[in-house]
Amino acid sequence: MPAPVIHPFTHSPIHSLLSPHGRLLDLRRPQVMGILNLTPDSFFAGSRVASEEDLLARAEAMLEAGAAVLDLGAYSTRPGAADLPAAEEVRRLLPAIKALRREFPAAFLSADTFRAGVAEAAVRAGADLVNDVGGGTLDADMFATVGRLRVPYVLMHLRGTPQTMSQLTDYADDLVLELLRHFRDRLVALRAAGVVDVMLDPGFGFAKTPAQSHELLRRLPELRALGLPVLAGLSRKRLVYGPLGLGPDAALNGTTALHMVALQGGARLLRAHDVAEARQTIDLFAQTFPVAE
Repeated sequence: MPAPVIHPFTHSPIHSLLSPHGRLLDLRRPQVMGILNLTPDSFFAGSRVASEEDLLARAEAMLEAGAAVLDLGAYSTRPGAADLPAAEEVRRLLPAIKALRREFPAAFLSADTFRAGVAEAAVRAGADLVNDVGGGTLDADMFATVGRLRVPYVLMHLRGTPQTMSQLTDYADDLVLELLRHFRDRLVALRAAGVVDVMLDPGFGFAKTPAQSHELLRRLPELRALGLPVLAGLSRKRLVYGPLGLGPDAALNGTTALHMVALQGGARLLRAHDVAEARQTIDLFAQTFPVAE
């Protein structure tokens, strides 16, 4: 059975992430993070939330299907997406967090943002986790902010910005070696800022071609050297549907197949549009490969 994840800051097993609001995300078994897009231009149209009523209905369905986390994003990071002013991101995000916190007080909520000010407002409104696609590279205040708030943090690998990342896929060195070095250096900065609970996200599709993302997925076990739980964001992305000659709408079966590969590689959190199917994949994985608790 796989060894327990070792927390590099405390040198003790980490099986959970503790929210500053007292809620706990249990990672003894892999879990599902359900995606709730508050943007009108997400790459997968089926994930776009149209109203508060729609938001609450989708959230309820995801929680009932087994989501352990709900990830709310108000800034589209698809390749080529337009930049969005911070004020508009806040206008979209905060009412959604407040509505979910009102209706589902026990739910573990994640704010998908790379802006420190937005992250702070989200946590003040009730968010339990900051999911930063920029990994602290897009806002110099992010690490200090999450450290001060004592909020769990997802550290993702990205080059450039969502607007430029597609042109930044040339790596002079080995891809995984570059990620390991990047994460090592960022983790030192996070520790200095007082951030305790961290997950790693290799950033599938972010400044990576589909071929590079598949290489990264195949070599996911190499990230275990850093001793932190890994989030896999594969759901309906180009690396899934592109090789099959399909589009995002037809990528559920491919997503499920790659979710199983990610679990075999050690992923502890699957960020997914389709929660029930991801939860079933985890349940079958646990039957075949019992997870150490």
